[in-house]
Amino acid sequence: MKKLRWQLLVVLVALIAIGFLLLGQQQTLLEIGQPEVAPLEGGIYTEALIGSPGRFNPILDYYNSVDRDIDRLVFSSMIRFDHRGLPQGDLVDSWGVSQDGKTFSFSIRPEAFWHDGQPVVSEDIVFTVGLLSHDKVPLPADLRSFWKQVKVSVLNEKTLQFILPEPFAPFLDYLTFGILPSHLLKDLSVEELINSSYNLKPVGSGPYRLADLTLENDQIAGVVLSAFDQYYGKKPFISQINFRYYPDSASALSAYRDEKVMGISQVTTDVLPELLKEPKLNLFTSRMPGVTMIFLNLNSPRLPFLQDAQLRRALLMSINRRWIVERLMGGQAIMANGPIFPESWAYYDGMPTVEYSVEDAIAILKKAEYTIPAEGGSVRVKDEVSLEFEMVCPDEEPYPAIAEQIRSDWARLGVKVNIKTVAYNDLLKKYLEPRSYDAALVELNFSRSPDPDPYPFWHQSQKTNGQNYSGWDDRQVSEYLEQARVTDDYNERIKRYRNFQVRFASELPALPLYYPVYTYAVDTQVKGISMGPLFEPSDRFFNLVYWYLVSGISRPETQTTTPSP
Repeated sequence: MKKLRWQLLVVLVALIAIGFLLLGQQQTLLEIGQPEVAPLEGGIYTEALIGSPGRFNPILDYYNSVDRDIDRLVFSSMIRFDHRGLPQGDLVDSWGVSQDGKTFSFSIRPEAFWHDGQPVVSEDIVFTVGLLSHDKVPLPADLRSFWKQVKVSVLNEKTLQFILPEPFAPFLDYLTFGILPSHLLKDLSVEELINSSYNLKPVGSGPYRLADLTLENDQIAGVVLSAFDQYYGKKPFISQINFRYYPDSASALSAYRDEKVMGISQVTTDVLPELLKEPKLNLFTSRMPGVTMIFLNLNSPRLPFLQDAQLRRALLMSINRRWIVERLMGGQAIMANGPIFPESWAYYDGMPTVEYSVEDAIAILKKAEYTIPAEGGSVRVKDEVSLEFEMVCPDEEPYPAIAEQIRSDWARLGVKVNIKTVAYNDLLKKYLEPRSYDAALVELNFSRSPDPDPYPFWHQSQKTNGQNYSGWDDRQVSEYLEQARVTDDYNERIKRYRNFQVRFASELPALPLYYPVYTYAVDTQVKGISMGPLFEPSDRFFNLVYWYLVSGISRPETQTTTPSP
């Protein structure tokens, strides 16, 4: 028995020694680089676009978001922005700003080529900018006016300058337009360009080129894009992208179930419950560049109580914003604390928030000596002034339902609100611009504007004829906004915008409700998708070159890391 124990001990020691040898050998293999699964080139991705095609031309797509989806992949811009709103070089690899903040100089990537093989040059950018200021190009009038004030000059084939009439830090925002090839289009008039066959056979410099159009009943039913081999950036993993057009999300969902598409460009609340039942469909939700808020006319002589910041706080405190987001918006929104978006480089995380509390709101009104008359009634009164006013809102859903919920919430305070629904254009022209309103439920859309620049809506110079519809007249805030607008030092701008946000949260010149979100659906077989906050729907393709359908064996040192969105 003792002899057997001795033999077992020898075997045990031997096994331990072999284990250490194998462990060391495994470590050596790991150091050399074991094969691992990695994305490979290949595959075809098909996505359903909600809408109809128009012209595939970046200066003609301003009012058609599905055209911008195509143009985002076919054309390049000088600058693009990451999810925090920070500029990244696209066609340009470097830029600089003069000390006076008026001159911006740019250098074009030497390896940038058009899909027909011609190099991208400074003249292409100058040509495109010239079109942006033309009165017959379908762009907002203020955008055309802006470009008429900017001088562009070519320094050489690959460098150019923009000279502004005054310092303007958000200028890079305006450089996200797609660049057109001057060597193909410079001899066309604007009228000829608008009707040119080029708009259906575009030549760009982006990661994909337009390879074919799918026709059904002489109408464009789809677009086929192929990866561009000479693209200056990272070559996409997915070799081909097909887009097919559908009138709404419901028909796109049917196409997905019939295996005609792998992605749905926009998920609306009416089909969201059905999409959530699909086991192989991933949903990606991101904040959009908009904020829904209640403007209050701070200069109304009939409503002196609106000038009281504490009363405005009570009004916001009593709105059950979470209920509005979850029930009326179907969860497709994020509660808002201010006019600058969360995750923006300018957002201040330490900004104080207003929590929902009817009891605390009532306490504020009592402290301000608003009372319910003893002889009966439900509206609070002070010095014979009743807490009663009108709120106008758009006549499109979900705004009337939101307004009705707010009316109900405020009634619990003893505040009476009469709701008036109007067309959105009338809301702007007949109420906001002439300042002939008490309160207004509106959505501010900052699409394609990554730089927060709150100046237009909150600077005191804009309170009469500008977009400062509330009439907020705060000199301290105006100085913060002025200073942030003329320096290109991000640290300085962050400080100014932090001060602005703290002041906004204290004074509440308007009542922020929520930020809308965008929901996108893609089949689980598509890998590598990452999506941060968007500045327009086509931003979902920011990291598309890292999406993949095919994977295989590759050593770690040859893999490419997908950047954060």
